[in-house]
Amino acid sequence: MAESNVLKIRHLSKSFGANVVLRDIDFNVNAGDVTCIIGASGSGKSTLLRCINLLETPTTGEILHHDVDITDRKMNVPEYRTKVGMVFQNFNLFNNMSVLENCMVGQVKVLKKEKAEAKKTAMMFLEKVGMAPYINAKPRQLSGGQKQRVAIARALAMEPEVLLFDEPTSALDPQMVGEVLAVMRTLAKEGLTMIIVTHEMAFARDVSNHVVYMAGGVIEEEGAPADIFGNPRKNSTKEFLARFMQG
Repeated sequence: MAESNVLKIRHLSKSFGANVVLRDIDFNVNAGDVTCIIGASGSGKSTLLRCINLLETPTTGEILHHDVDITDRKMNVPEYRTKVGMVFQNFNLFNNMSVLENCMVGQVKVLKKEKAEAKKTAMMFLEKVGMAPYINAKPRQLSGGQKQRVAIARALAMEPEVLLFDEPTSALDPQMVGEVLAVMRTLAKEGLTMIIVTHEMAFARDVSNHVVYMAGGVIEEEGAPADIFGNPRKNSTKEFLARFMQG
């Protein structure tokens, strides 16, 4: 069974000066898992995701990708990021490039693909997220939901093994949230391994198979969605969910 572990987070801590943001974080991600990380703002969720993608350097602990510690200074970080991709809250699209170019540039520059092959892959994923009609548009011509779908297509075009989502719907108007979550539901059904930081509790309950509840920089509780949402063990989890599920 060891083979199915794609990522193992071991005793991960992160401090910014005297401010300890993460302490002793420990969990596994298996192939095909949809792990939703939930918790109040400021609980360390986004910092955890940024550590997994090496946008932040962990202070202590290990992140093992197929049992190789990626916090090792000799790691080829760009190569690792092609396997563990990221979709950001604010899209991070290149504003001077068209939708199609946004989805091709990483393939050509990082994966060293020929332009024709990169275009074919880009088109396939833009079609998948419903953005093929907009290939010549620039990001400024798109709605927030459309931008986020392009950002997802761009991440998928790198054909990652794991995709990290950092609050992918929190910058969107309510009516656009559904279109992005629909794409993510499809990816989950198709077996893509995902780690999602989200405030969308119903989505976390319905789509994930593993929920991690964080508070104050630690994992308070983790388990199957039925347990976390249906029968949380800790009072802090109960209080958090009561507040969120009412909304």
